[in-house]
Amino acid sequence: MAQSTTEPAHADEPTAKPAAPALRVWPAILIVAVFWAGYIALMASDMVISQSFMSLVGVWLVCFLALMGWWLSRRQLSWSERLAAVAVAVLGATLCALVSRETLGVMNAVYFGFPLVWTAWAGWLLFSRKASERTRRVGLLVAILLVWGAVSLLRVDGIDGKMLPSLHWRWTPTDEQLYLAQRKAAKEIAGATADGGTPLVLESGDWPCFRGPGFLGEQNHPPIATDWNAAPPKLLWKRRVGPAWSSFVVLGDRLFTQEQRGDDEATVCLDAATGDELWAHVDKARFWDGQAGAGPRGTPTFHNGRLYTYGATGILDCLDAATGKLLWTRDVVAETKAPLPMWGFSSSPLVVENRVIVFAGGPDDKGLVAYEADSGEPAWDAASGPVSYSTAQLVSVDGQPQVLLLTDSGVVAVDPASGKRLWHYDANADGIWRVVQPRQLDDARVLVGSEDLGLRLLDVARDGDAWKTSEAWITSDMKPAYNDFVVVGDVAYGFDKGIFCAVDLKAGKRLWKGGRYGYGQVLLLKPQNVLVILSERGEVALLAANPDKHEELGRFQAIEGKTWNHPVVVRGRLYVRNDAEMAAFELAPAATASQAAAR
Repeated sequence: MAQSTTEPAHADEPTAKPAAPALRVWPAILIVAVFWAGYIALMASDMVISQSFMSLVGVWLVCFLALMGWWLSRRQLSWSERLAAVAVAVLGATLCALVSRETLGVMNAVYFGFPLVWTAWAGWLLFSRKASERTRRVGLLVAILLVWGAVSLLRVDGIDGKMLPSLHWRWTPTDEQLYLAQRKAAKEIAGATADGGTPLVLESGDWPCFRGPGFLGEQNHPPIATDWNAAPPKLLWKRRVGPAWSSFVVLGDRLFTQEQRGDDEATVCLDAATGDELWAHVDKARFWDGQAGAGPRGTPTFHNGRLYTYGATGILDCLDAATGKLLWTRDVVAETKAPLPMWGFSSSPLVVENRVIVFAGGPDDKGLVAYEADSGEPAWDAASGPVSYSTAQLVSVDGQPQVLLLTDSGVVAVDPASGKRLWHYDANADGIWRVVQPRQLDDARVLVGSEDLGLRLLDVARDGDAWKTSEAWITSDMKPAYNDFVVVGDVAYGFDKGIFCAVDLKAGKRLWKGGRYGYGQVLLLKPQNVLVILSERGEVALLAANPDKHEELGRFQAIEGKTWNHPVVVRGRLYVRNDAEMAAFELAPAATASQAAAR
């Protein structure tokens, strides 16, 4: 029998190490999938902006910690590989944030960049699970750096009401750059005053301030043609404009607004019939944030021949409305030691009893400040609450003039002559911004709205020398974020998130909800009682103020791009704008449609 050639193993020979278990990638894939599923679900939900934003931050943080915890606990990987990947991710985020401060903003770079890094991270691990250890290590580091490099090439031109970013390559010109190039080509002067002329006076039908007389968002206007198929609005002019979320002031044949021009904040006077610039006053100031973009947020206020403007960085100017000549100016931030709000100063000046009143948000009693309208000298200051994006508003309760302001602490009412606090409705916002204007319904009732408060009807009464407030009702059937509402009789019409709705003010109950216009704005035309809505995407819709149903009468695309600015209708003309362009349209009178139908 042939002997076996196989040699017996010796006991002293070393045995082979068992192979390390393969890296299980499915937990990383699951974490990334949970994040994107949560993101999509929250974007599609009807939660208010602040709630969906905080929920997204929560999902982001949980997924970040889960992915980092999973990665750092993988014993199949050496500590050098685990720590190197984390270090490269953090280093990439830091470099991206530094490079993208002016195009993305630090918060946007981190907030939007990391989920893309997680996705690439998990995707590469899945793709390279059968590759060599070296390929996996090097490829992961390269993938992370490539994602951060790609993110740094992007520019965010703000986000919309659903918190969806508007992304562009950083080297493509912005709307503001195109506007400035156009001005340069036309050799337009950066800021120039007009020749002296007759001082401007307020006439019937003019629009002297933000949301018009009384800040009510309503205009007593002759009936317009509501059949826009038979008599559509006619474009009079359209032009580029610098970024801003300002609205318009209209005085006779002049149109006033604010805009950003590079490093200058500008107050501009235009010919209302042609859109041609008549004069401009500029201040060396620029505000920018990664969500709302650049430019002023407030609207000019006209009073006794003068124009008062409040810039996003806190510069309060008094200008001659006829010429644009600067009469006086104050740096409210420097004088009150107020911190710059996250989204810039957004309120407009209120002029009452020859005093200009603006929100400052300074420490101690310097929350609401007043200056002499003629000289700009300080008049008084009052505590208000540290954060507000609303505008001080004059009302009269039981014969007593009062200035109301909605802030993160609630509603404060002060005496316009002295700044003495009259009453305060306590409603802390817990960090939620408040924007919407309060609305006085009658001599003793004030309607307050915001996304965290919903709508609240307050009864305000004098109690001897003091005042007291109580809640008539509270409803969450309308939660206006930064979209002011209007009132027709016993019905409020406004936005619940991005959907228009109507609320019965007697019972505090919603009557209907319909019409998706995004986070737009609404204007009431009386006595016809029709609603002009400027949607978040630049469409203009005409609605009947119908308490029974959503009744849209007409719609057309007026301007392009994200639009948060308030529309204005004066003497048969509709004026609209956003952060890139503005336009004027002629609205046919009611007789035109009937005449066209007869023919």
